[in-house]
Amino acid sequence: MIFSQQNLLVIFLISLVVVLGAGEIGRSLGTRQKRGYSVATLEAAILGLLALMISFTFAMALSRYEARREAVLNEANAIGTTALRARLLPAPYNSDVLKLLKQYVQLRLDVTDDPSQEKLNRAIAQSNVIHEALWQQVKLLTAKDNAMVPTGVFVQSLNEMIDNQGKRLSAAFNQIPNMVLLALYGIAAVASGFSGYASGLETKRTRLPVLIVGTLICVVILLIQDIDRPFSGFIKVSQQPMVDAAVSLSSYSD
Repeated sequence: MIFSQQNLLVIFLISLVVVLGAGEIGRSLGTRQKRGYSVATLEAAILGLLALMISFTFAMALSRYEARREAVLNEANAIGTTALRARLLPAPYNSDVLKLLKQYVQLRLDVTDDPSQEKLNRAIAQSNVIHEALWQQVKLLTAKDNAMVPTGVFVQSLNEMIDNQGKRLSAAFNQIPNMVLLALYGIAAVASGFSGYASGLETKRTRLPVLIVGTLICVVILLIQDIDRPFSGFIKVSQQPMVDAAVSLSSYSD
């Protein structure tokens, strides 16, 4: 994706140039017009549209952030439940499964600190290998004991754990579409241009209000993009549920 692959600082600096530049162009055009001409109504309409667009985009980013946070919690709970039910399995299956689950949780924790795409793909591949290893344990176990308790409930929780990985990945890659962000920047530039134009029409001309408003708009849009990033940026989804799951598993004897 265009925006998600770029550094936030670079995006912020470019957006400042575009938005503030549009304000300067508008101001330059406004100074050439006759006094008494007013664009206050049109300026207010554009700024209102920008406010609506910002609130709409912020709501999209926040809902995706909450979905990722919930996905981490659900996956951690599923892993914890699977580990608890694995302890009920007969030896040596219980110890083998617990070892695999500890590796599984550690993969989750290793990939949370600003991972590269290569590191993320490798973690997904390793997770799938562990899934297969766990199912091989299930196949061996069910061949000897297919009773509902504890084998059946363990299989159920294992299936839920695997499903939660898919849900978490889906939530992680469900970001705001590029077209929405491009539209937001476009409206911000137009709004800044009209603000600059209105400033140029005034008898007492000053750049400061237009500069302040343009900078604040860029900061808010940067905040929206930061919230929308699952693996990088300043605002990240807390991994505390997964840390707690790792601590719980470490206390289980293999």
